[in-house]
Amino acid sequence: MTQQGVRWTADQVLALAPDAASRKAGSKLGAAGPWSEAGCSDEGTVWGLCKGSGSKPYQTVVDIADASGPAYKCSCPSRKFPCKHALGLLLLWAGDDAAVPRGEAPQWAEQWTAGRRRRAEGKKSGQEPPSGSADPEAARRRAERRAERVTAGALELEQRLADLLRGGLATAEQSGYGLWEETAARMVDAQAQGLAARVRELGAIPSTGPGWPVRLLEECALLHLLDQGWLRRERLPDGLAATVRSRVGLPAPADGKPVRDRWLVLAQYDSADSRLTTRRIWLYGADSQRTALLLSYGAAGRAPELALPVGLSLEAEVAPYPGTGQLRVALGEQFAPPAPAEIRPPGVTTSEAAARYGDALRDDPWLESVPVTLGRVVPAPDGDSWQLADADEDAALPLTPAARSRPGLWRLVALSGGAPVTVFGECGHQGFSPLTAWPEGSGGAVSLC
Repeated sequence: MTQQGVRWTADQVLALAPDAASRKAGSKLGAAGPWSEAGCSDEGTVWGLCKGSGSKPYQTVVDIADASGPAYKCSCPSRKFPCKHALGLLLLWAGDDAAVPRGEAPQWAEQWTAGRRRRAEGKKSGQEPPSGSADPEAARRRAERRAERVTAGALELEQRLADLLRGGLATAEQSGYGLWEETAARMVDAQAQGLAARVRELGAIPSTGPGWPVRLLEECALLHLLDQGWLRRERLPDGLAATVRSRVGLPAPADGKPVRDRWLVLAQYDSADSRLTTRRIWLYGADSQRTALLLSYGAAGRAPELALPVGLSLEAEVAPYPGTGQLRVALGEQFAPPAPAEIRPPGVTTSEAAARYGDALRDDPWLESVPVTLGRVVPAPDGDSWQLADADEDAALPLTPAARSRPGLWRLVALSGGAPVTVFGECGHQGFSPLTAWPEGSGGAVSLC
């Protein structure tokens, strides 16, 4: 039970699942059968005992009112957050008032919840050591040394690119991925993680089907442009220089003026590599009408802690990161727990969406995509592919190859049924990737991730 007294929908609960297996397992536990002593409080706590394979049931508790999204505790051995028991409990709570009635939390649930909230209050009141207590002169010297290492790495990368073009793009196919991985490792040594990531992407292009030399040349040009941007950063406008630093991989604090708003959670999805799991959460401000991006990270194989269900809104402050056209923000103080909302971002046509991406590239040439809400579009097959066609004009956007292979496509097709829908997603040079959809008229958000 949220403080607003409105329970979530099943789709909003399942949007929290760290993976498809957890979503499936949690759905099986969303019935009353395995649960006992379940309940919820007006303060935002949900608890219950779930029968498992052992003699003792698992103690599961969820703090809905946590400032950074739902927080979970379960006595099961799972390393996933939320585990299938937490998902099942929330599904039971969302769908059956009688199965999860209001009541007083048991001691084991109350102790955990009270401890979390005390620690949160301690952080808010400034009882933790200040982050700016380090010697500023020492910090300046460290930043200068790192910049020197990045410059050395950029110069080495320029030489590698020149060697590749001098020898011909065909040599990239012959040399294999090992050369690129070695180059990426050199960029890591230079503390230029952004350059390293782009080098790895470059190494994965050869022998990937027809037209790969063209794609390789395009990526080489973008990497060369980023290198040159770093080497000439003093001549760039402040905003573009900040964008270059961010793309190279140098961290910067979220030092923009905080924006307080009612933020609708538009979409949430994870991407992972061998080192890190990255969670992207898109927000839309009801009053500011701006779209913002929250990034959260977890170790490889572990879901990040920050989780906000799609379709909910939260009143909070966010602080922008530096950089021209930068949409990333840091989540600041939250004034109320997430709650269901009827907010929808205004939609644009497919032509306007493509134009927005073109405009954004002027500020950030390395941008893969921009967030866009399409209004009144219909998913339609296009040969072996799919596209989103405008219902009111003769224009369409193709779906990205990745979007065409995800189950969310069929969820979108079923939601539409041939009628127009509103779709939020990412529009870029590969096409449009749908993330969330709303039916025409009334109806809540449907996650497509």
